[in-house]
Amino acid sequence: MQIAQSPSAAIDVLGLGNAIVDVLAYAEDALVAELGLIKGAMTLVDEERVEFLYRRMGPAREVSGGSCANTMAALAALGGNPAFIGRVKADQLGQVFAHDIRAAGVAFRSRPAVDGPATARCLIFVTPDAQRTMQTYLGACVELGPEDVEEDLVAAAQITYLEGYLWDRPEAKAACRKATSIAHAHGRQIALTLSDPFCVGRWREEFRTLVEQEVDILFANEAEITALYEASTFDEALQQVRRHVRFAALTRGAKGSVVVRGDEVHVIDAAPVTRLVDTTGAGDLYAAGFLRGLGMGLDLAACGRLGSLCAARIIEQFGARAEQPLRPLLDQVR
Repeated sequence: MQIAQSPSAAIDVLGLGNAIVDVLAYAEDALVAELGLIKGAMTLVDEERVEFLYRRMGPAREVSGGSCANTMAALAALGGNPAFIGRVKADQLGQVFAHDIRAAGVAFRSRPAVDGPATARCLIFVTPDAQRTMQTYLGACVELGPEDVEEDLVAAAQITYLEGYLWDRPEAKAACRKATSIAHAHGRQIALTLSDPFCVGRWREEFRTLVEQEVDILFANEAEITALYEASTFDEALQQVRRHVRFAALTRGAKGSVVVRGDEVHVIDAAPVTRLVDTTGAGDLYAAGFLRGLGMGLDLAACGRLGSLCAARIIEQFGARAEQPLRPLLDQVR
């Protein structure tokens, strides 16, 4: 069954999220434990802490990141027409972020701040099992607010995609609510990624209300969706979410994913992986593939397969921006 689309849009997906530069380095489990990090989770840190952790990292690689921005970059690589709203400062990392995302084919017209906190960065410790432990200094992101949301961009986007991490800050939350209101006023759709189980725990009731009343498309992994409904099993959470949102795409790592819409359920196998290197961005790339499939009018099962193919491609490399072309993956689902 194909997905009905709302009126013609100039932008496939508009992402609203944190503009972050990722700093990635390999790390042994012993270092992660020594530093007191929660393995596999994202933790917010202040500038002093991020500087300390950076000094303890091994040789690192810097690349523009941020969950939502990664999804928009992958959408562009798949032939889509995405845009992104995020706050950076007029500093070196801000220039790196803006250049990278525009070079990836994503429309980015947010003006850099001339004062205030530095551009955000995320230190990513990648352990031998390919798990990533993230320490994030939000910097300029904390100043993202409703004034950054341009009505013409939201009105022009088929789907506005919200990053769950934004719920941690009142002004960013207000920006999300403004975007949601504009999108619905213009007959557009809202997608939400839950981002992190700890984030879900902080805002569970608000997220439940948002999912039930405002969200058309929900993205979550197994830990996030069980946290949302305080469920003891994935199947229990699945039965809950199917009653509360138009449809949901739920990822389960090596177990693949499940796409659900009411009584319609599609179980999607994980795509084969040649070599597991780094799981950074797997969920971001899954969302990109799924959203690109929707934009092409593919059915839900095909959207899920494309998401799985994109996720498999990204975990075969270091970092969350694809080094190999993604567009050939479209031929495997059409």
